[in-house]
Amino acid sequence: MTDSVYKIIELVGTSTESWEKAAASAVNKAASSLRDLRIAEISKLDMHLEDGKIAQYRAKVKVSFKYEE
Repeated sequence: MTDSVYKIIELVGTSTESWEKAAASAVNKAASSLRDLRIAEISKLDMHLEDGKIAQYRAKVKVSFKYEE
């Protein structure tokens, strides 16, 4: 097994429906421009409120991918 290096970025995904869809949105966007994604970790869940009602679910996601030079 060879040694590897991984980079971690943090994204915020949003959804009007659920935290799960918000997290999936962040991962899907990352997958469209990054190769070799390895791990996605939810670091924070929150909601954006408007007039006292939930307008958006937000998921802060840390995504790691293999670093290549």
